[in-house]
Amino acid sequence: MQHGKYRFIVGFLVAPLALYAIFVIWPFAQSIYYSFTDWTGLSSDFKMVGFDNYSRMLDDDIFWKSLQHSVLLALLLPLVTLGLALFFAFMLNVGGRRRKNAAVAGVRGSAFYKVAYFFPQVLSIVIVALLFQFAFNPTSGMLNATLKAVGLKSLQPDWLGDPDLALYCVMVVLIWSTVGFFVVLFSAGMASIPKDFYEAALLDGASRITTFFKITLPLLWDTVQSGWVYMGILALGVEAFTAVQVMTVGPGGPDYSTTVLPLYVYQTAFRDAQAGYATTIGVGLLIVTMLFAGIVMKLGRRERLEF
Repeated sequence: MQHGKYRFIVGFLVAPLALYAIFVIWPFAQSIYYSFTDWTGLSSDFKMVGFDNYSRMLDDDIFWKSLQHSVLLALLLPLVTLGLALFFAFMLNVGGRRRKNAAVAGVRGSAFYKVAYFFPQVLSIVIVALLFQFAFNPTSGMLNATLKAVGLKSLQPDWLGDPDLALYCVMVVLIWSTVGFFVVLFSAGMASIPKDFYEAALLDGASRITTFFKITLPLLWDTVQSGWVYMGILALGVEAFTAVQVMTVGPGGPDYSTTVLPLYVYQTAFRDAQAGYATTIGVGLLIVTMLFAGIVMKLGRRERLEF
């Protein structure tokens, strides 16, 4: 059975590795190469400029604003989204009242709630962003209309027009659109945990909060860690770009208060015709993303628990 084993393995790996190299590794290499040029993206003519683009990036105030906003999203989005998802999943699977046939059970109608929570994940982020853009409209939006109806007309803010509120409005949309996915993911993980663990803990007098931190979270930690990396990549990538592009003034405004790194790359390349400099910012975004994933994997490393 050992005869030809390695040729068999290599034969299966060649095609996927070749596709990965062509469509992932090669574009990264090209981006790094073009970051040392003054390429406009509109012609094949360019010349090497060395580290001029990187020096310009370090002196670029908009780049640092964009980086600050992206890092803020990468820190807060996973924390809030995964925290809410863990709470909802725990309530749906373990947080219900005790019943005759089971000491541990989820809330009634948990199957319906899972479908309801997951529904925003079915919608395109573009559609979600458009719906919330209408809701945040200061004159005809649902939020300000509700505030007016309950007698709080003086508290009607210009949600997306206020530099202090706009980024947090975008954050709310991203949380709403992604939390349902993790509710279903964590629910599947909690369903695989033996109920005997919870029953034994409850018999020993443990509260629901104690069982969550001592049983549920440790046994789901690998899933939570992967979700944290995934949410960070979404916050640094296409989800944040799409929400800001669709919802905000400018987009990226007002006064660059919602500009994130992916949006700044897009605007620099296609609006300003500075593809060389845009790839430089893209390299910076790559470094930030890899640092984020590495830090999360390093800090979240724990002894693997099996059951």
